[in-house]
Amino acid sequence: MADRSSAPATTAAEALAFTPVHELAPRIATGELSPRTLVEAYLGRIARADPKLHAFVALYGEEALQVADACAVAIAAGHRLGPLHGVPIAIKDLCEIEGRVTTAGSRFWAERVSTTTATAVRRLMGAGMIVLGKTHMVEFALGAWGSNAAMGAPWNPWDLAVQRTPGGSSSGSGVAVAAGLAPVAIGSDTGGSVRIPSSLCGLVGLKVTAGRISNQGVVPLSTTLDTLGPMTRSVEDAALLFAALNGPDPLDPATQPVPYLDPLPALKRGVAGLRLAMVQPEELEGLTDEVATAYREAGAVLAGLGAHVEPVRLEGVSFLNLQRQTGILLSAEGYQQHRDWIERKDAPFDPHVQRRLLAGKSVSAADYIETLAHMAEARRAMAAFMADHDALLTPTTPVAAIPLAEVDEDAPPAASRYTRAVNYLGLCALAMPMGFTAQGLPTSLQIIGKPYAEDTVLRIGWAFEQARPLLAQHRPDLSALLGG
Repeated sequence: MADRSSAPATTAAEALAFTPVHELAPRIATGELSPRTLVEAYLGRIARADPKLHAFVALYGEEALQVADACAVAIAAGHRLGPLHGVPIAIKDLCEIEGRVTTAGSRFWAERVSTTTATAVRRLMGAGMIVLGKTHMVEFALGAWGSNAAMGAPWNPWDLAVQRTPGGSSSGSGVAVAAGLAPVAIGSDTGGSVRIPSSLCGLVGLKVTAGRISNQGVVPLSTTLDTLGPMTRSVEDAALLFAALNGPDPLDPATQPVPYLDPLPALKRGVAGLRLAMVQPEELEGLTDEVATAYREAGAVLAGLGAHVEPVRLEGVSFLNLQRQTGILLSAEGYQQHRDWIERKDAPFDPHVQRRLLAGKSVSAADYIETLAHMAEARRAMAAFMADHDALLTPTTPVAAIPLAEVDEDAPPAASRYTRAVNYLGLCALAMPMGFTAQGLPTSLQIIGKPYAEDTVLRIGWAFEQARPLLAQHRPDLSALLGG
């Protein structure tokens, strides 16, 4: 089940759209592939597929082509900026770009023009990347399934017949990369918003430790938990983007004590001798049989690669309780961020997001402080546990993508059941494909690392990916939208 190989027939254009960045980069560097050709390929796919998939909220087509031409001139003149020079990227629409509208998924902000550019975007542009456009998201980044009642939900490309959850809140970024409308994208993760769409759309998504990547110029939800991260189709691509994004930023005090980390030297060292804790499936509430089976197989693969995979029971740690505790912080800090307008009855807010944010109004100062104290104690306990392990394994989500019509917006989202704890506990994590259901829907492995150990989770993920190459080759069949 885990290595489904029924990928659609590959044309030259299809192959180019799904070629990973680390393979595109050498072709761009030598002049074999021009950045304009690459941008045109993605713009063509967007024109044909995005009317249904709804991944992009704004497209910068003409500007992207102009930048592509400038990249080609610079590279030909010997001014190549590195492995991302000339590579397109999609940006989640909570990252500010000066002179562009930034909606943060809200129709209320449909005409809100940014006056600054996020540090993360400036770093990607400085590395020579070409911004294709901004992607849709859950309003104000508060939602796990990817729905958006006011601006529409992106369509998960793994099922063109039934609209399934793309995952949130970085829904458009997940759909864009999964459908080959962009090679890579940026998402944000406060309780799983990089990892959940990566899980449900079959991608690699890196949730970094808070403070590792600057949040300057990013519309906040929770200043305690917010992080940015790459969403890609390969672990090496995630490492390349992480290398370009991380490091201290004088405009973001949270990054000041955190040194730059280059994950690439350790990426391909393998996992022999690493100690991996694996939560037992019976401890994971809500886990479907198909996800559980793929999860067990993933553990066996890593053990076969020489890692010491130890079944563990997390004494005193309840993912469900940590999900609730995280929810208190999200609603309280989210309400503080949006309190000047979120109570307006004449504004076109998503009613479900509005309800979640308004719940923060009722969080007392005592409850908020108590939650922060609980978080600090939980982090100390997890640090003691992780001292004996290099990483902790869980599924990313307990289920594969469900029909959007079946989402219960009033219930705690199952999609974030195993992800919110990572933010709450101050850890980093990598989500990556681990198999497919009988319906052909992706399942996902979550590799949880110690604080600031992004190089370790990427290393483990790369080894697993190399052992299961068919997972990366499988992709959604969009021939009905693209023709051929």
